[in-house]
Amino acid sequence: MIRKIEHKDRDAFLFLSEMFYSSSAVLHPVPRQNHEDTFTELMRSNEYAEAWIIEAEGNAVGYGLVAKTYSREAGGMVLWIEELFLLENYRSLGFGKEFFAMAERYAFKHGFARIRLEVEPENTRAMALYERLGFKPLDYRQMYKNRDPLNTSGEAPCIY
Repeated sequence: MIRKIEHKDRDAFLFLSEMFYSSSAVLHPVPRQNHEDTFTELMRSNEYAEAWIIEAEGNAVGYGLVAKTYSREAGGMVLWIEELFLLENYRSLGFGKEFFAMAERYAFKHGFARIRLEVEPENTRAMALYERLGFKPLDYRQMYKNRDPLNTSGEAPCIY
């Protein structure tokens, strides 16, 4: 069963989310505060992100997290599948496929122009699922720049 995350799911979400970020599916772990801040944001609103708990036999065995953004390239809103995590014993049982079907219904109902996700090149098992579900690769190389936690002046840094 897949259901919307609730306040009562805090401990399960934090546990599963920390497992995901210590797995080979991601490049590096994130600070515990990031997990807690994400849960706080999920409880605050659905504006930027939403999450669902995946249950089996009444227990949380995984979760899915999506983020929302606008893309001119896509011609509208994009639903980013940020994270999908299942405990090892619950993989290849149809939960991932069920989550993606739910995400597609959600995206269609809310007028999203695209569903997008990221996957580590070594995660061939996940890539095979995504390809079976109709996802196609984008030949982009992602880059990022994090906020500098040492900049406490309140001034925006000059980058040129």
